[in-house]
Amino acid sequence: MAGGSGTRLWPLSRSGFPKQFLVLSGDDSLFQQATRRLMGLAAADIHVQAPLVVGNAEHRFMALEQLREIRVEPAAVVLEPSGRNTAPALTLAALAAEDTDPVLVVSPADQTVADGPAFTAALQQAVRAAAQGAIVILGVTPDRPETGYGYIRSTASASGPAQVAQFVEKPDLATAQRYLAEGCYTWNSGMFVLRASVWLQALAQFRPDIAAATRAAWAVRATDARFIRPGLAEFNAVPAESVDYAVMERCPGSAFDIRMVPLAAGWNDLGAWDAVWQATNRDAQGNSATGDVIQQDCRNTLVHATSRLVTTLGTADVVVVETPDAVLVADRERSQDVKKIVQRLQAEGRGEQNLHRKVHRPWGWYDSIDAGPRFQVKRIMVRPGASLSLQMHHHRAEHWIVVTGTAEVTCGERKILLTENQSTYIPLGEVHRLANPGKVDLEIIEVQSGSYLGEDDIVRFEDTYGRTS
Repeated sequence: MAGGSGTRLWPLSRSGFPKQFLVLSGDDSLFQQATRRLMGLAAADIHVQAPLVVGNAEHRFMALEQLREIRVEPAAVVLEPSGRNTAPALTLAALAAEDTDPVLVVSPADQTVADGPAFTAALQQAVRAAAQGAIVILGVTPDRPETGYGYIRSTASASGPAQVAQFVEKPDLATAQRYLAEGCYTWNSGMFVLRASVWLQALAQFRPDIAAATRAAWAVRATDARFIRPGLAEFNAVPAESVDYAVMERCPGSAFDIRMVPLAAGWNDLGAWDAVWQATNRDAQGNSATGDVIQQDCRNTLVHATSRLVTTLGTADVVVVETPDAVLVADRERSQDVKKIVQRLQAEGRGEQNLHRKVHRPWGWYDSIDAGPRFQVKRIMVRPGASLSLQMHHHRAEHWIVVTGTAEVTCGERKILLTENQSTYIPLGEVHRLANPGKVDLEIIEVQSGSYLGEDDIVRFEDTYGRTS
């Protein structure tokens, strides 16, 4: 499940580039890490099929590109027309797999695990129980009285994994301390293992409205390339609900056999910057630093720098996150409230909650270097073999200077090749296209000038990625 927005990890996470696609540690994004973990579940009695991704239509090319980077070919990418929470997302996956009824290993794309072998062993145990018809949830063995997670109360079972007795909401500190002392409670990881048919049966029993509405959206789905698109109007009518509220919390005491496999593998769901601080390597004073950072006389401080030197002096229990267009400074204990900043940005109509200065596109990326009245300067990278759409603008002209690589430029009836240090001019209203026919990345500097420079001033005539106007 890769459709989250990650508002509490702003400004690194934006709605156009949410946290599951970020590299917060190592070389892989959280989405790539989750994919690798699940692809490693194979055993003599367990065959792992290609992953099925359910995510936001806006992020479809980002998901495909990140899978390509780790050389994983998905079975399909199911695109949610709108966010309806996790129960409809899981239902789409179950409907996609209904014909063969496999065991579904359902994982959010934004978690980290420190102990890979322990994770694999726990999940393999869960898969074997689910193959026999059980609904299995991974319960994280708690190591502190955490108030930010839901809990699972379970009882030992003589036959396989523990029996789930109750799901409980996020507790206050005193209650969390009692849960930790009693020892029969685990954190709800949000990872479920069950057959597709079992999920569909349970949903039909407990939330027939979600089951029927999601089936209606699936019935009118469209397919293009590796993307499956449920019906827009039909999916927008699906009630929004989580897997927990829709089904899991109703299963104890019902006819459905719901089990818990304990997970002690250094799990973290990275829901906020405080969780990132807990999951990262820290020095003797509890400080975590990523990027070009100098910390002096600080303790328990997280600093994440992306584009410049960031220094801190005498701070304690503070989060500092720097990006080229926004900086967050926050009390680490209040990192859950970062979403309130994002809500204010949205209410004020600002763009910083949506996109970074550097914006990823299916053909590459662009970085908005500078802007002023009637002009804008961008650095643009186009991958080998890729091209932008054949397009025109009503309100701006463009100058292109090739920095590296070879550019194939279509301008009206002309098509020319440009190499390093060569340039061209695209008049206002002219139909044009930029392509990279070479084998190395193409980088250009684009200078736009005109009365309106918004990204919505594009009329697309042809497009490799299905975005024609």
